[in-house]
Amino acid sequence: MKNRKLTVLLSLVLILSLFLSACSGNQGASSNNGGNSSDGNSGNSGNEDKGSEDVAQVLNLYDSQDIPTMDSTQATDVVAFNAMNQVFEGLYRLDENNQPVLGVAAEEPQVEQKDGESVYTFKLREDAVWSDGSPVTANDFVYSWQKIAHPDTVGAYAFMLGVAGVKNGNAVITEDDPLYGKVEELGVKAVDDKTLEVTVTQEVPYFKDLLTFAALYPQPAEFAKEQGDKYALEPENMLYNGPFVLSEWKHGDSWKLTKNDKYWDKDVVKLEEANYKVIKDVATVVNLYETGKLHRAGLNAEFVDQFKDREDFGTRLDPTMFFLRLNEKHEALANADIRKALFLAYDRQGLVNVLLNNGSVEARYLVPKEFTFGPDGKDFREFAPDGFLADQTADDAKTYWDKGLKAIGKDKVELEFLTTDSELASKIAEYAKEQFEQKLPGLAITINKQPWKQFLDLEDGGDFDISTGGWGPDYPDPMTYVDMFVTDGPYNRMGYSNPKFDELVNKAKTEQDEAKRWEMLQQAEELLIKEDTAIIPTYQAGAAYLAKPEVKNYYIHPFGADTSLKWTYIEK
Repeated sequence: MKNRKLTVLLSLVLILSLFLSACSGNQGASSNNGGNSSDGNSGNSGNEDKGSEDVAQVLNLYDSQDIPTMDSTQATDVVAFNAMNQVFEGLYRLDENNQPVLGVAAEEPQVEQKDGESVYTFKLREDAVWSDGSPVTANDFVYSWQKIAHPDTVGAYAFMLGVAGVKNGNAVITEDDPLYGKVEELGVKAVDDKTLEVTVTQEVPYFKDLLTFAALYPQPAEFAKEQGDKYALEPENMLYNGPFVLSEWKHGDSWKLTKNDKYWDKDVVKLEEANYKVIKDVATVVNLYETGKLHRAGLNAEFVDQFKDREDFGTRLDPTMFFLRLNEKHEALANADIRKALFLAYDRQGLVNVLLNNGSVEARYLVPKEFTFGPDGKDFREFAPDGFLADQTADDAKTYWDKGLKAIGKDKVELEFLTTDSELASKIAEYAKEQFEQKLPGLAITINKQPWKQFLDLEDGGDFDISTGGWGPDYPDPMTYVDMFVTDGPYNRMGYSNPKFDELVNKAKTEQDEAKRWEMLQQAEELLIKEDTAIIPTYQAGAAYLAKPEVKNYYIHPFGADTSLKWTYIEK
């Protein structure tokens, strides 16, 4: 099946974001650069309200990239998802403990079983309104969900409807399905202005978590239609129903959030402003932090030793994974032995200990450790704690390389390495080039550094040989990583296809026995990396950061949007 789920990586606000994230935390689907980026921990030192009228409730943060879009149906990256989480709200939102709590939904839904389907009836808050005072209606959800799935406006995250089990969620976005494009057949219905009916054909344990995600936010239907192509291009071209509004947006330079006085839960929101500055250089970030102009700063290896003994220094491991995509449309990369040679030639220990030096750990796996736990309570990673091919060395890489070259009848290979123009991404690309060329004779790597938007466009179009990839989880389950690489999937831009892998993933999506489902996902990951070596995992992200102690309740999430500022305040 060919799927038209446009394909831009959430995960990837690439590598730099991990250290230079304005307010970040992970991954997901989170990233840091890939789904949830992070410059620190939650800063949660208690939930009591200690905000003071004597202290300016203004938070100053930064990010390494501008917001690519504020249209929730088109967003694909951590910067956009993070910004949207502050100014919009879905049926649920993640709370301080990363649990889904009621957002626009006034109460937990009534659930009725009909013909093997589950019908969820949500009552919406009477006081849930847009920033112009107009009510948030059930039709705003219907409009948004149909918009993200419609062929004319399809978004990369349209597949989330299917992941959530919404009736016909997969069918309406699959080109050779009879229901393709018939978005009115989606299992979402406005019973009345404040009653939303959602029909699911398959129960998933993370259903509520998915409803916190930006792809399933509402949009002000009538306003958005009036705006047409201008919708969400500028602050005045959108309405907001979250804790803040986007009051200023200087594209490429900065943006400002201001407290939303129309928000239904405005009394718990203490911040009056949150200012974000686009900064790519770590030294500049550190200088602004040290002079009191930023409240948080992500650090790279150069600064870790300098600040590691200070009280405002910290590190954390998060579930964002980084890897290299290998485009199998290239003759050499279509050869499994050459892919294995590249996998084994990469020195991950040097990467995390020297180049990163921030708490990141080397990885030969896709699903992170310390993230999800199976029905037996064990970490998903326990079945292969060291990942795959860990028993082989650079000497084996040379053997695979020679075998691969012989198979394609060449003694030299030229590859282009696509990455972003950020400081850290550039360094990591140079590191990879050195590793590969030094250990694999006859290989020549050309690095193609592009601004973030251009990088996404090139990768989305498959215009690369090797590209840097990152993924922060969209929801708390291994599936958010594994199903990226099914044939013609939204993030499989590498020409990779294995029917056995597809079968394992698709069966796992419907398997109700959790132990069997877990085993299927583990088998799929092993097949992807150990057998096919379709990607080259490099590291699981850590973050080293500085954080001003007067900032309280700055919450970082391990999946979905990186952070929540709803409860953040500045203590006197």
